[in-house]
This record gives sequence, C-alpha cells and structure tokens, in this order.
Amino acid sequence: MMSPAAVLKRAAPVLACIGLLAIWQAAALVLKNDSFPTAIEAIRAIPDILGDKESLINILASLRRMAMGFGAAVLFSIPLGLLMGRSRAVAAFFNPLLMVIYPVPKAALMPIIMLWLGVGDVTKTLVIFLGVSLPVIYHSFEGAKAVEQKMLWSGAAMGLSPLQRLVRIVLPAALPEILTGCRTGLVLALITMITSEMIARQSGAGNILFNALDMGQYDTVFAMIIIVGAMGICLDAIFERIRARLVRWSEPQFDMPLSFS
Repeated sequence: MMSPAAVLKRAAPVLACIGLLAIWQAAALVLKNDSFPTAIEAIRAIPDILGDKESLINILASLRRMAMGFGAAVLFSIPLGLLMGRSRAVAAFFNPLLMVIYPVPKAALMPIIMLWLGVGDVTKTLVIFLGVSLPVIYHSFEGAKAVEQKMLWSGAAMGLSPLQRLVRIVLPAALPEILTGCRTGLVLALITMITSEMIARQSGAGNILFNALDMGQYDTVFAMIIIVGAMGICLDAIFERIRARLVRWSEPQFDMPLSFS
C-alpha cells in the first residue's frame, strides 16, 4: 500500500493541471473576452480536431518530422560532444562555430533555409535538427569531460584502442548527462516543430493553430495549445521512463517530479 506522501507525489502533476484549468476557467468567466474562451470550451473543441481526418494527418505529420529531426540530431550530436569532451583539438575547432549558432533563434533561420530548400519537410526537419543538436552536444561534452582519466588509463593498459575507450568507457560514464541533454532536446524539438510550422504554413499542428487564429476560431487555438501541451507531457514521461531504466545506477536520492512518470 502506497503512503500518503507517495500518493501525493504521483498526483501532484495531475492536481497542478486541474488547478491551472480552474484558474483559466475563472479568468475567462471574469474577463468575458471573445478571444479568450473558457477552459471547458477549449476542451470541447479537442474531439472536433482529433476527429477531423485532415487535422489528425497534420498532427501525425508533425510528430514524424519531429522524430526525424530529433533522431538525426541525437545521432550527430552525441559522437561530436563526446569527441569534444575528450579532445582539445576537436573542441577548439567546433566550439566557436557552436557559439555563433547557439544564440540565434532557430525561427530566425527559417527564411534563409526556405530560400535554399523551399518550404517542405526538409526545411522544418532541419530547423528541428538545429534546435535539438546544441543542448545534446553540450551535455555530451560535459559528460565526456567529467570522465576520470584513471578509467581511460586503465582501459589503455588493458589494450583498448582510443575508439574502444570512447565507446566502452566514456559513453557509458557520460550516459546520464547525455540523456539529460536528450530530454532537453526533446522539449526543444516540440517547440521548434510548432514554430517552423507556423512560419512555413503548409501542414502540421502549427499550421492548424495559425489558421484557426486567422479565422477567429479561438476555442480551436486554445484546444491546439492543450493538445501540444499533452503531446509534450506524454513524450517527456515516456522518455523519462526510458532514461530512468538506462541510468538507474546514477539516480539521486531526490528528483523533482517534472513529468507524470
């Protein structure tokens, strides 16, 4: 039987969401503004969105682009971050390039990328890739840099090559930090996905949201915001469960409950 503290911990995210919806409902009733529907009106619009075949296809297309951009970023960023963390030369070469790209909002790159690649899936996927890559590179770099040199010396003494030491020693030791970067990147992937679709308005969840705003369908706008938020919560919860299983050995005694996991 779960203790009251454990029950409260698990119920805290749900209670927080209910409290937010209650505040939203009360504020909408007080303000009585057509552009600010009540929470109940927005929730009622969700089945209409998900029940529409075209809207559902657009949302699934958004998730596909997000998965492609996130996956490509992870495959590119983890090896680069590990190499930067263990090689001064690699870090010295890539660090200035990353510092130039990092402060630039990825949405600001959309017009340039659209001129080069058009407004199709490649452009949106590339923007997601850029948004996800930097935090994953940074956390991979920090994780690799923190590996004790004694472990690498021991691996070398056992006859492991530099590549084998990177894969068999550095990667496992840096995995908790890498997965933290991936979790951050997952949230950024969702943000950049919606932003790119609102700029290059052809398809996707961002396109649904912006079209509804243009037509004054404010309940649909807020319903899409709820759907996007729910997508973020579900993706984060799934990833956190995977992360917890992979790095259970490194878990701290106390962790802030950031998701429903």
